[in-house]
Order: sequence, then C-alpha cells, then structure tokens
Amino acid sequence: MSPRFLLLASAALFAATATAAPLPKKGEPPLTEQTMRSGGVIDAEQAKLTFVSADLAFEVLPVTQRLEGVATLVFTTKAPVSVLKIDLDRNLPVRALSIDGVALTPAAWTNPEGRLVVTLPRTVPTGGKITARITYGGTPHVAVRAPWDDGVVWSKTLDGRTWFATTAEGYGCDLFWPCLDFPTGEPGVVTLHITVPKGLKAPSNGRLLGVDTLPDGRTTWNWRTKNPNTYAIALNVGPYEEISGTYKSRFGNSIPMFYWYLPGEEAKAKTLFAEFAPTLDFFESTVGPYPFGDEKVGVVETPHKGMEHQTINAYGNDYAKAPEGFDWLFQHEFAHEWFGNQLTAANWDDYWLHEGYGSYMQPAYGRWREGEARYATMMDAQRSQIANLKPITTGRIRTEEEVYEASKGGAGLDIYMKGSWMLHTLRGLIGDAAFRDVTRRAVYGRPDPKPGNFKPRFGSTAEYQAIVAQVTGKDYRWFFDVYLRQAALPELVQTRVGDTLTLSWKVPGNGRFPMPVEVQIGDRIERVAMTDGTATLSVPAGAHVIIDPFARALRYSQQIEDYRNWRAGKGAK
Repeated sequence: MSPRFLLLASAALFAATATAAPLPKKGEPPLTEQTMRSGGVIDAEQAKLTFVSADLAFEVLPVTQRLEGVATLVFTTKAPVSVLKIDLDRNLPVRALSIDGVALTPAAWTNPEGRLVVTLPRTVPTGGKITARITYGGTPHVAVRAPWDDGVVWSKTLDGRTWFATTAEGYGCDLFWPCLDFPTGEPGVVTLHITVPKGLKAPSNGRLLGVDTLPDGRTTWNWRTKNPNTYAIALNVGPYEEISGTYKSRFGNSIPMFYWYLPGEEAKAKTLFAEFAPTLDFFESTVGPYPFGDEKVGVVETPHKGMEHQTINAYGNDYAKAPEGFDWLFQHEFAHEWFGNQLTAANWDDYWLHEGYGSYMQPAYGRWREGEARYATMMDAQRSQIANLKPITTGRIRTEEEVYEASKGGAGLDIYMKGSWMLHTLRGLIGDAAFRDVTRRAVYGRPDPKPGNFKPRFGSTAEYQAIVAQVTGKDYRWFFDVYLRQAALPELVQTRVGDTLTLSWKVPGNGRFPMPVEVQIGDRIERVAMTDGTATLSVPAGAHVIIDPFARALRYSQQIEDYRNWRAGKGAK
C-alpha cells in the first residue's frame, strides 16, 4: 500500500471523527527546547546513520489547520544500531510505525521532547539498511514572525482562499517532517507528495514528477529533489498562477525557470520574472554553474518575507523597488542556491559562509550591472549595520540559534554584513582573480566546475582559510583571526608630525596584522605594505591626506560608532 494512500485514508478518518476545535494562534502549539534546537553536537546514535532517502507524503488541511504525513525514510549504518533516533516535533504525534515492513506496537517508540526514539526489532550491523515508515500528524507550530521565527504560516489571499507556507531554517526540518536536524543530515534524495484542496497548487523542491487529481477534486503534487539542505524542504500552498521560461546557460545546458504568484499580480510578476535570467547569468559568470540545473530555478510568492528553500525560494518582498534597479530579496535568496544549498556549512558556527556571501552578492551584482559607484553605495549601506559585539566564529560546534540570535550569544546580523565586508576586504587584499578562484573552489570543491562534475558539499571556515592559502601561496590566518575570531575591528592609528605620517594597526590581542592600505596624498595614491603592521610616510607640509580613499579595508570608525549610538538613542525614545 503506498504512503500516499495511507495518508489520504488517515486524513479522511480524522476529518470524519474530529470535533470542532479552536484554531492555533501564532506561537501555538508550544515547542520544546529540543525542537527549537537545530544543529549543535550530533547525537551519538544519529551519527551512526547515513540518510539515503526520504519519501514524504503530506496532506495540508486548511479547515482544521492540521498537517497529516507519512514518511518513508531509508538509512544505512556506519556502526551497529539498535535504537533509531529521528527528530520530529511532538505536536505531530506518531500513529503508526514500521521498520523494514514490520509494524511495531506503540510501546516500541517514544517522543516526549521532540526526538522520536524507536527500539528496533533487532540490532542492525555496520553496513546494514533500515527502512522506517512513520505515519504522523497534528497541529503544526504556527510561526510568530516568519521567517525570523519558524513554523507554518496560515494566511488568506484577497479573495479568501488558502495561502500557506512553511519555514524552518532556525528550528529545523523536524517542525513538519521526521528528519536528522543538523546540517550534515541531508538525505541523498527526497520525493514529496503534497495533497491540497481543490483549486490550490503546491509548488515545492526539485523536479515535478506529475500532478494526480483525486475523485473529489483534491490534487497531489509529486516532486523529487537531490541532496536537499535539511531546512530547505518547503511546503507552499495557494491558488497560484505560473510564469515559466528556459535559460540557455553559458555552460551549454538549458535550465527551466518558474515563478508561482498570486492571482491579480501578473504585471508585477512578469517584471520580477524578467530578473531571473540576468541574475542567473551574473552568478554563472562570477561564481560558476547553477547547481540544480537538472531540476529548476523556482521561486514562489509566500505570506512571509523570504527563505532560501532549495529550487523553490520563498519570495515575499511585495515587488518593492530600489535605487539599484533589482529586487534585493529575490537576489539574496537566489544567492543561497550557491552559498547555503550547494555549499553548506557543516557546522552552524561557520554560518557566515551562507549569509556573508549571500549578502555580498547584492553589491557584487550592483557592480556587475552598473560599476564601482553602485558597488560602493551598496557596500556603504551595509557598513553602518555592523555591531562587532561577538566574534563571527568560535571554533565550537554550535546550534543555529547560538549563531543567529544575539540574545543567545551569537553574532546575529554580523554574519551578514560583517561577513560581507570581510569578503570585500579579502577581495581587495588578494585581488579579483584570486578571490574568484577561492570562491569557486569553496562552492564546488574544485576549480573547474561544469554541469555534472560536482554535487552539493559541506564546507567550513578552516577549509576556506586553507583554500585562500592554496590559491595565493600565502598564509592569511592573521586576517581570519581578526575578522572572524575577534569581535572588535582592527583600528588604523594615524600620527602626523611635521612632514611625517605614521600608520599603525591596532588589533585585538595585539597580534600580527600586515594589512596593506592605500593612502592618498594630494592627487597621488600609493599602496602602503604595512608588512609589520606599521608604516612611515613622508608627507609634504600642507598636503591633504586621505587614508583608504576607496574603503577597501574593514576597520574601526569612530564616526560610525557615534552614528550607531545616536540611532540607538533615537530608537529608545
């Protein structure tokens, strides 16, 4: 019997027996600490598993705001396993469970805190295979402020029809399907079957296998995607209309493109869709091949701001206009197809690989489109948002929340803006050609990516630092030690006595920091090596001096600190 049939039968039974109940409000039902935890130190039993595949059948029930599911999960074992541990929110209780086709009694599993623990009928040896079929369902947690707070979003279109979406980057995949909730828990392939009420569509990850129409008018949307990021699986339901096209890649392949939008927005939707091909060309020309060209470029309008769901990026920017002439949110989420989905941080501690690069790509695109003035303007807009309260990385295995949330000791927004400015500074330090090479190797694991010769991979700060050394032939640990492993920015101290200008870098811990800097003296600009962190220059009396006139180096600025403090004071009032 197929998972989809079991799901539909289960949903029908529930619909027939359920009594009227109040619909959940934002933040309900409550989550356990375990469910709100994503990543961190991997459980010893889960570390024994390789996640081969997941077949996920869902039915979205808007009237009762419930979610019903049947998940068939296949694992292989790296060591003997007698207990199977799978992350799943306890608000979606398990009703039936079988292992390798043998039904278990409810006594064989428990899930008090959001981690399903299954006692296996027998110990599975190293190199063995486990197939678990899990029938579950309930009321999924409703996000308070998606996507910054995770969960599901139940909304309505202007004409009152269902508009539904999921978002799970912070709390993780276990909010709505049974999974291994840590970055390296990616399944090799995921097949989705999403059943929705008549008149609604369900665009999702990967390639569309087909749409089944049921006798009562409901439809089941079948999708398949390879190596998806754990938080990137997404359900989207609404009365969508669709625009599609094909991009002829500079690498010789053709890539299908789709945008699903709400009725009544065709003109605005076409304007946004017109950005797809040039944005794709920018990434392919500056980074490398689109990683999922054999599936699709997919974007769907959502009732929340946005999220980088692999091949089905969420878009909720209300078609906003900007001086740079492109939609920053669409471009940012699309950047994550390379930095987040193709290259995934194996440890959330290295989250800047996603968000630093993702944020840098908007000014980089501005430069590609219009030149240096646009690039400088957009970089400047990011600069005043850098807080420097916590180091970007710690060298520890951390959860997503411990990195993203400042209240939990994380660097917060600095993984975006400080990460972006660090990359800007690195580009200025090693040069454009080396920076492109470093980026390409970090994303694809090789310098010569072509469609078919790479697959999604995991990266780290340590690996990135090693790639920089490999490409440049130099050790730049001093650079990463200051910008990633310290909170405070380097300060360039200037002393001018008579016709002598002395420059000296002051860095946290007083370590080595030989960052070169440009100095403009009158109309002449020279690059000063700063080999030992200091330099002395002869300056004619009365000459006007500008340090770092093109702002190539991220450094402490008193005027920006004064501005931030002033803004904070205005906000407090």
